[in-house]
Amino acid sequence: MGNWTSDTYQKEDEEASDGEGEGDTEVMQQETVPVPVPSEKTKQPKECFLIQPKERKENTTKTRKRRKKKITDVLAKSEPKPGLPEDLQKLMKDYYSSRRSVIELEELNLPDSCFLKANDLTHSLSSYLKEICPKWVKLRKNHSEKKSVLMLIICSSAIRALELIRSMTAFRGDGKVIKLFAKHIKVQAQVKLLEKRVVHLGVGTPGRIKELVKQGGLNLNPLKFLVFDWNWRDQKLRRMMDIPEIRKEVFELLEMGVLSLCKSESLKLGLF
Repeated sequence: MGNWTSDTYQKEDEEASDGEGEGDTEVMQQETVPVPVPSEKTKQPKECFLIQPKERKENTTKTRKRRKKKITDVLAKSEPKPGLPEDLQKLMKDYYSSRRSVIELEELNLPDSCFLKANDLTHSLSSYLKEICPKWVKLRKNHSEKKSVLMLIICSSAIRALELIRSMTAFRGDGKVIKLFAKHIKVQAQVKLLEKRVVHLGVGTPGRIKELVKQGGLNLNPLKFLVFDWNWRDQKLRRMMDIPEIRKEVFELLEMGVLSLCKSESLKLGLF
């Protein structure tokens, strides 16, 4: 009985000692488990910080890919080419093709003899006008008809018209020049000016010149030279005939007696 009791006590002591060891390991495990948790939390903002610039780079590359080339970008890289009579003939054909029959289109073709030598981009306005009209002084002295001009220079805007007037001083001499554009000038004021005195040169836009012809303020029959400011480009690199409104007004003006004067060879066309 006493032996059994002692063995039992010994086993109980061993079991108790074993139980105490297990409890210690559990406590140690509980203390070591939370250790990696804060390290994972510190990594999270770093991952978010790295993702953001990648998204921005992808967005910037997408916007660059979507950008399309503009006409001005293409024209800026291309070399300027001087205008030729064939260019005007082609534009006329394209404009009238939907409005005229085949027979009427053939009648619109202008003979080569009605075209003056085109500007090769080496001339100033004065030097070009001297080349195409070497007898200007004689023509100017013999001109005495009011409500008319000997030479018309057509451009795209009022500002450009003023630039052309300033640049032709060496050519015009004592010739009288009239501004034929709509900016700050009424039609009736221009009609009265043409009725009052003899004018040799007119510089302006096709819309205002067309209106003056329509109202009877400007007679085109004495006209000897019609010069287009063909090669000059504006800030958007557009020539006057690249602008739809200007192109339309030019062709409407040509139908108001200009084409018939060209075919009769009393009027010459020039592309500056």
